[in-house]
Amino acid sequence: MKILKKILLGIAALVVIVLITALFVKKSYNVEREITINKPVPEVFAYIKQIKNQDHYNKWVMTDPSMKKEFKGTDATVGFIYAWDGNKDAGKGEQEIKKIDENKRIDMEIRFEKPMEGISQSYMTTEAVAENQTKVKMAFSSKVPYPMNIMCLFIDNMLGKDMETTLGNLKTILEKK
Repeated sequence: MKILKKILLGIAALVVIVLITALFVKKSYNVEREITINKPVPEVFAYIKQIKNQDHYNKWVMTDPSMKKEFKGTDATVGFIYAWDGNKDAGKGEQEIKKIDENKRIDMEIRFEKPMEGISQSYMTTEAVAENQTKVKMAFSSKVPYPMNIMCLFIDNMLGKDMETTLGNLKTILEKK
């Protein structure tokens, strides 16, 4: 009985520490990654603004090749919505193009339903490094309510690795063309 009591006290202490720590953690995150692709800006931008192309390079989309997808509107235009419903890794949600600054930036809003509800703002930018080289930046930001904001301590590493994989896949595809 003493061991059980010690285990329960230990768990309670751990929960209290996490809750107190979360009081001091930011309630938002912003994660950015970038890569240089050996192709000119117009070619790179034309590819990334087609949201359906994410099927070929986006790590999260690729976690469930059999996910259900639904499209509303015209791809590569403001208002286009890409909705998905996949396995536990892919989750369920939708992504909407909010703004396009041709050959420079595409802004999107991602609305998650599963495994957790939430809204994230995302963008991708393209910038010429040389005539046939483009720097692509990908970013995600969101607000996270207390006490889930404790995850903000780990999000850059977790989300950043997936973003690096996505950008690496994008580079491979575009440089093969």
